[in-house]
Amino acid sequence: MAESPAHKFGQIIGNVLQEAIEPLLQDFALRHGLYLDKKGTRTVRGGKKKVSWTDKFGNEHDLDFVLERGGSDARIGEPIAFIETAWRIYTKHARNKTQEIQGAVLPLVETYQNTAPFRGVVLAGSFTGGSLDQMKSQGFTVLDFPRDSVFKAFQRAGIDAAYDENTPDTKVLKKIRAWESLPKTKRTLVKDEMIRINSAQKERFMMALERTISRRIVLVRVLPLHGRPVEWKSTKEAIAFVERYDEENVTDSFARYEVEIRYNNGDRIQGHFADRHSAIEFLRRY
Repeated sequence: MAESPAHKFGQIIGNVLQEAIEPLLQDFALRHGLYLDKKGTRTVRGGKKKVSWTDKFGNEHDLDFVLERGGSDARIGEPIAFIETAWRIYTKHARNKTQEIQGAVLPLVETYQNTAPFRGVVLAGSFTGGSLDQMKSQGFTVLDFPRDSVFKAFQRAGIDAAYDENTPDTKVLKKIRAWESLPKTKRTLVKDEMIRINSAQKERFMMALERTISRRIVLVRVLPLHGRPVEWKSTKEAIAFVERYDEENVTDSFARYEVEIRYNNGDRIQGHFADRHSAIEFLRRY
């Protein structure tokens, strides 16, 4: 089945958005001694150009950008930021895309919870307030480029990029040809203009990323637990057990260590460990 002109033009705008964001993240990575994993050749991927990370259930998720600590072309580092980008012109497709992004990023955040990674998303187009609020409620930092600001950026290079579901294919094809015939300097102008128009939102997003990367520990709590869990079939039985429990004369053997690390930006990292060696190994990472 042939690709529709509207779909192809949407891909073009999506690529422009991603290419506009990449230099910001690359500069950030260089300033903080991080590695930016992005689409393209990377030795450790063995020729695979997609950015793909695996969650604890063995499921692979394709991403746009991952910032790594200790990573290199030949070595996978610790992920400390997952950042996705998306352009959608139709509201229904936009809603589906936010759910798709959550389905990809959240399992990875859970898998790598020991690094409490930043979860960021750069959206452009027709994303509703409800969709954006849902992502924020899931802990995402959202950078939203309104649809008209994107069209305005294209206009800077003389291209009328505005379209919707009623735009004839012939008109969309003209927009595609206009972009494809555009010299590199003018394509760069569009990307730069997209960032400039949305500079205030961009700054807030980058500051949130900065807070995560530059966070510092404000408290480390270690709770050694003794005893074994006791199970009951009803809350009534459980209440009776608690009422009878002798808190003063506990002689049960060691069970585990519970560790909590708190940061000044509100992030928390927690771990449960069966022995002191595992707990110490965990703490030394921070």
